[in-house]
Amino acid sequence: MLLARLQDRNLVRLLGFCLKGVEQLLIYQFVPNSSLDQFLFNPIKRANLNWDRRHKIIIGIARGMLYLHKDSQFRIIHRDLKASNILLDSDMIPKISDFGMPRLFELDQTRAEINRIVGTYGYMAPKYVIHGTFSVKSDVFSFGGLVLEIVSSQRNTIYHMGDDTEALIGYVWKNWRERSISNIIDPSISSGSSTEISRRIHIGLLCVQEDVASQPMMASVLLMLNSHSITLQVPSKPAFFMHSGNEFDMSSTYDYSRVSQVERS
Repeated sequence: MLLARLQDRNLVRLLGFCLKGVEQLLIYQFVPNSSLDQFLFNPIKRANLNWDRRHKIIIGIARGMLYLHKDSQFRIIHRDLKASNILLDSDMIPKISDFGMPRLFELDQTRAEINRIVGTYGYMAPKYVIHGTFSVKSDVFSFGGLVLEIVSSQRNTIYHMGDDTEALIGYVWKNWRERSISNIIDPSISSGSSTEISRRIHIGLLCVQEDVASQPMMASVLLMLNSHSITLQVPSKPAFFMHSGNEFDMSSTYDYSRVSQVERS
């Protein structure tokens, strides 16, 4: 009944449910374009996701998560935000779905603990996986990983690059530190400003920082996504960083002017 009362453009609308014997069905609004993962990780379909569409999807997901965390009648922690749970309507507008594992918070509640860990590895915040502690920052971590997936078209699990094998977050972090941004961006993105794409990677890395206190709230994330005038903090090492090579120094600001433009093909 609670989910049926949630009303936001970027949440899938629950129309009803059906219970008969062992059959348990949720009836959602019809979304003809299936889920984001069906496009993002398909070598052919991902070409339909130009940068403008990807950026609108990122913004829409952020708006939906902000509604759950702050603007709905309850504070709701999704706990399983991932590409397969983002449905796409006929206009490719993202709809957050799969509310099988959300937890309700009191409006003034900030964190909670749980005995049974549920979710998808690679998308769950490390503090949640290790200690069973979760908060709105757990969803922020998942959102950051999802942003990196949308930019790279690689799954936020194990990433293979030549003979190297590491988590996608670790791969992105390594190339960010080396300023090899072009290694992160999906080659099928043939239009859009590389400066703008780099800023979205930057925001994604801020969301997956190991230090939970340094991770932004969703309201700040949406503000950073919508404004180019806001100076972004330098991201610290992300959680689940699996790269074992040497660390690189990074200045306190990132020079976007050094990033070339992605030319329209």
